[in-house]
Amino acid sequence: MRVRVQLPLLSCVLLLYQDISTWATVALAFQTLGVVYGDMGTSPLYVFTDVFSKVPIESEVDVLGALSTVMYTIALIPLAKYVFVVLKANDNGEGGTFALYSLIARYAKVSMLPNRQPADELISSFKLKLPTPELERALHIKEILETRRFLKTLLLLLVLMGTSMVIGDGILTPAISGALYRCESGDCLIEPKSVVSFSIVILLALFGIQQFGTGKVGFMFAPILALWFFSLGAIGLYNLVTYDISVLRALNPAYIYFFFQKNGVAAWSALGGCVLCITGAEAMFADLGHFSVKAIQIAFTFVVFPCLLLAYLGQAAYLMKHPDSASRIFYNSVPESLFWPVFILASFAAMIASQAMISATFSCVKQSMALGCFPRLKIIHTSRKRMGQIYIPVINYFLMTMCIIVVAIFRSTTDIANAYGIAEVGVMIVTTTLVTLVMLLIWQTNLVLAFLFPLVFGSIELIYLSAVLSKLLEGGWLPLAFASFFLCVMYIWNYGSVLKYQSEVREKISMDLMHDLGSNLGTVRVPGIGLLYNELVTGIPSIFGQYLLSLPAIQSTIVFVCIKYVPVPVVPQEERFLFRRVCPKDYHMFRCVARYGYKDVRKENHQAFEQLLVESLEKFLRREAQDLALERDLNDFDMDSVSVTGDDGAGAGTDDLRTPLLMNDQRREEPGASSQAAAPMGLLLPSSVMSSDEDPSLEYELSALREAMESGFTYLLAHGDVRAKKESFFLKKLVINYFYAFLRKNCRAGAANLKVPHMNILQVGMTYMV
Repeated sequence: MRVRVQLPLLSCVLLLYQDISTWATVALAFQTLGVVYGDMGTSPLYVFTDVFSKVPIESEVDVLGALSTVMYTIALIPLAKYVFVVLKANDNGEGGTFALYSLIARYAKVSMLPNRQPADELISSFKLKLPTPELERALHIKEILETRRFLKTLLLLLVLMGTSMVIGDGILTPAISGALYRCESGDCLIEPKSVVSFSIVILLALFGIQQFGTGKVGFMFAPILALWFFSLGAIGLYNLVTYDISVLRALNPAYIYFFFQKNGVAAWSALGGCVLCITGAEAMFADLGHFSVKAIQIAFTFVVFPCLLLAYLGQAAYLMKHPDSASRIFYNSVPESLFWPVFILASFAAMIASQAMISATFSCVKQSMALGCFPRLKIIHTSRKRMGQIYIPVINYFLMTMCIIVVAIFRSTTDIANAYGIAEVGVMIVTTTLVTLVMLLIWQTNLVLAFLFPLVFGSIELIYLSAVLSKLLEGGWLPLAFASFFLCVMYIWNYGSVLKYQSEVREKISMDLMHDLGSNLGTVRVPGIGLLYNELVTGIPSIFGQYLLSLPAIQSTIVFVCIKYVPVPVVPQEERFLFRRVCPKDYHMFRCVARYGYKDVRKENHQAFEQLLVESLEKFLRREAQDLALERDLNDFDMDSVSVTGDDGAGAGTDDLRTPLLMNDQRREEPGASSQAAAPMGLLLPSSVMSSDEDPSLEYELSALREAMESGFTYLLAHGDVRAKKESFFLKKLVINYFYAFLRKNCRAGAANLKVPHMNILQVGMTYMV
């Protein structure tokens, strides 16, 4: 009877949870209307106007052909490609070109920074379980990518190019999205001289509210965009029924062929206007970190897609009866009694439209910073619930300044539209290429399907690219200039960072020298803990030698701390730290690698970090003692065949990071999971073996650690200067000594970026010759 009572109760709880989860997804989908789909939602304002400026309406073939092209473009690119394929290529809920790159980097060692460790693959979010079908092909592709440096560089440049174009979109979208700015075409009563001023005021307001966060902005904008989409669908349906319902014939794709057959080169040029109907489609993927896959899919499938189709059908129906209205098609097709309400709503909707690419720009810059491809900037997390919702002040002000300059200089919506198309299509081609690689390497899709994806969608995007490139001199150069600028910034930063890391690896201090110095390190050891921050994951950094030469004494306990970003969105807290001992026990020197994902929030203050670090170090020491006790115990029983040091056979003094701390042991014991720390923990030890009372060296070391902690922490930082060697060629000297040095000097300083207290910092200058 007890079971019968509990089962209905459990069912009710599960149903309630599912109900809450469903409503939360619906609420998130509602927010996406105000952030993700504003740009695509305002495209009916100008698509047909731009198309028919290239192809005059002479017969119904022109209208039906243009309508069919627009409808199938929306159905194929945003719906078929992004909703059903690309969104599934997310990196644990994170989207964008860098998310795809980090996904690929986990399966193949394509990163230019050589700090990958075997222990990183033990992080639960790595998910490196490859399915058996098509495995041989995937491993062959992996081998090719890992062994050919040219392909690594090419892949990095492709990702940087895509990211640069997303940032370019973030500049051009606000510039083209001001409804008041479009009033130059005669759709409103504002004087042309005042149009630019009003547009600048709108841009200042738009960028001014970004500091409140995507969530608040989404809730504020979503009702306006929801009403906008409803008005688009309702007016489109009204026009369709009132004027000419026969435009439904455009569902037949044969009209696309008739359109090109009749108009030839002019139809090809008109594709530059057609592509504007999918502006903002890339934001569906790039903004994924702010929302969720289901929310974006639901909003597009059930709201955005049907409303846009009805809007374009209604405009086409109106053009069938009034072909002379092509230059003002949107406002002319609005019923006269609704003109002013729709105009006001369109003004707000167009202002909101650029939110999609602004949020996408923040996400892309954050990802590129974490993966070492962008100078360090201040990032503000605006939501406690969703880590992907961020605000970057410097990028926000930069976008605002560039948008104002573009609006003030171009003064023509058509010129900005020409520029906008190149940036949008360029990002789509990069995404298609990377998703194809994901299909082959990670998903291991059937070869026919894997090549069908770029064949279909890549062909469409290349056709559109050829059309928009024809407008290179009419404004199309602008996104290429923006993309080239950001590409140079990101590549120079990555190039300089890789050379600096390689220099640190070459110049690290040898263990022979440390043994010669002895446990006192050739100086005086005073109570305290010294945290020496560096980028090396193994070995002793050369900056430590500078401290030994410069300081009269050194702390009794030294911990080399490496803040390392791994190619995953989030590293669980219990898997964050890796410890190992450096040198023999009496040196009291350790290495700590603190691993973060590119989506992680480093929110702990220095006191919490210090406490967590000491607790983790104590656990490491106890576990190390257990391992040594187990080894002695097994030797006593003559069980030499059992390895107690992990898969690589590394002992406590080796150069491999061996013991992940704060691990969830239950997860490590699951079938298929492998961990270098799981082997020792899998064997149960008698309590007598694990007691610290029988290990006086452990008790001594723990008491020494507590005494050092009471004396306080000192943060040892390197004030590094990177210079090219004298024998380097001229271009390398120019890039490293001037451009990279300028970026390092003006990016966020090490103390602020590492979140360490200024009162306890010791800095030593050092020059890295690369």
